[in-house]
Parts: sequence; structure tokens; C-alpha cells
Amino acid sequence: MSKQIWINGDLVLAENATISVYDHGLLYGDGVFEGIRAYNGRIFKMESHLKRLYASAAAIRLEIPYEVDKLGQALRDTLQANDKTDAYFRLCVTRGNGPLGINPFLCKQATVFIIVDDISMYPRELYDNGMAIIIAKTIRNHPDALCPSIKSLNYLNNILGKIEAIDAGVLEAVMLNHKGNVAECTADNLFIVRDNAQGNAEVITPPITAGALEGVTMNTVLALAEEVGLPINRVDLKPDELFAANEVFLTGTAAEVIPVTRIDDKTIGDGTPGPITQQLSKAFHGYVNTYVCED
Repeated sequence: MSKQIWINGDLVLAENATISVYDHGLLYGDGVFEGIRAYNGRIFKMESHLKRLYASAAAIRLEIPYEVDKLGQALRDTLQANDKTDAYFRLCVTRGNGPLGINPFLCKQATVFIIVDDISMYPRELYDNGMAIIIAKTIRNHPDALCPSIKSLNYLNNILGKIEAIDAGVLEAVMLNHKGNVAECTADNLFIVRDNAQGNAEVITPPITAGALEGVTMNTVLALAEEVGLPINRVDLKPDELFAANEVFLTGTAAEVIPVTRIDDKTIGDGTPGPITQQLSKAFHGYVNTYVCED
């Protein structure tokens, strides 16, 4: 069956889904997006994703020409049109067509499109055995230059980090901020597990002020950790703290929960996925597979 794309209010065949070369999303990366999952025919955390989308758009003064409910229905319609139950959405809002030059207010109306497809961020064996990553030399954009809570179409900063990872023979890279603290990875939020002062394992992820996106999967995992009684913390992390951690894992809509067992030339823990990572991964998959409401 040919894929169908929702674009500006209509479902069209993928080969007919086009945008203008004068669209400012293409010309200048001017726009916002969300990656969203569907499990068992249910759209996971749709309200959280749409809330973030509209907040990102408002932050760059981009008006989305549809009400939230209309866009939510468009997600459901696109899923059904593609006969999918488990799928990945890419929902994009661009500034729309305009003249050459970066003035965004000369664009008359935003372009909105929804892709529904399959996605596999990492090979299955990395989820079972753990993955190796590096620390990139490319730092995260300064949070005063571009607020990390804006999920912008312009991913060049992340792509440069990804290129470093691929050149090093791995699939992901940690990105540090301008202070030398851990921000996030190129496409995922990062967590560590270490013992706190009481000798109990605690789950830590950098704060948003470090330059990390407020991830929907990240927040889900934090809530699951809290439910099972694991202490959680949002504090700045230095690279050395990653190497000394008991466990490291990543989260993301596409990645879900994946263990990290090596960073640069350092083995994390005993070099195998740790028990807390496995516990939270199991809890996450149990949660998404029984998910029945939007939030």
C-alpha cells in the first residue's frame, strides 16, 4: 500500500506530497516538529507532544493554522490511512512559503505535514547488550542563543555531533554545553545511575538549563522511576561523572530506552546493561503496551 501523508488538511499519496522550494522551513530551517509514537493503535502521550509543539511554535512566533483538536484528529486519520498500529509520526510545521530573505512575517501561512512510518534507531542487539557512544567535540548550542525547549527544524548542531559519532564508529554522541557539562545526546536524553550519600541507587539526568530538550519519554521514565521508589535528581553532570556511573542509558521517542556500556574508551559499570536500566526499560514497555489514554 502506498504511504499517505497528511499535508495542509488533506491526505495525499507520498509521491504527491510536496512543499515549495520557497518554503522557509527548507530555506532556513524555520519551523518546529515533533516525533510521536503509536503503540497498539494508540497515540502515545499525544497531548504532551502537541503541547510542546504549540509551545515551540509560540516561542518563535509561528502560528499553527489548526486548533489542537484538529491536529490530534489529523494524527489519528493519518495512522488509520496508513493501516498502522505501531508507528512513528513526524509532525512538522514550517513557516511556509515566502520570498527570499529571512523575514518570517512575509510568509503568509505555515505549512503543516504529518508522516507516519516505521523507525528503528538502533539495532536490536544494542538494546540487549548495550551500546558504545562518544563525547562529541561539537558543543550544544548556547541556551541563550536558542532555547533548548524549542524543538526546531534546524538540527545542524545535532547533525555535526552525529557525524562525529559515525566517524568514531558508533551511533550516538554526548554533547556538552558551553560550561563543559553534559547537555544531552544528539537525538536522545541521557541518564546515569549512581549511588547517593545513603548508598541507594539514584537516577540522574541533566536539567533543562544544561541545554537538554524536555523529552516526553524522559519524563515518562522519570515518573516510572518515582513509581518504583527510585530516587531521582536533575543536576549538572561533568563528563567524568559519566565514566564513574554504575549505569548509563538513553531515552527518546524513537530510541525508547537503550543502555550504554561504553563511552569513548571507558567501560561503564561491568560492561553490561545494568539492573536499573533493565528495570526501567521493562517498566516503560509495560506502560506503553497497556497505554489507554492520551495523558
